[in-house]
Amino acid sequence: MSFTLRTDDELDEALRQLSEREGVSRQEVVRRAILERQRTTEHTAAIDDVLDRMMTEWGDVLERLKHT
Repeated sequence: MSFTLRTDDELDEALRQLSEREGVSRQEVVRRAILERQRTTEHTAAIDDVLDRMMTEWGDVLERLKHT
């Protein structure tokens, strides 16, 4: 599967520099960036879910501890 990525001068230069620095293609730079963003987003969502569950379960206790 493929798609076209339109870039401006700033993005094109950033891709060029990263590609040279990392010794990989511009496509690989974009691929890695997308996968890293996906992992970060999934991790953040998982933490948010845990915090929501903890607040539901322990929110009243935490609120009382806050006032002690």
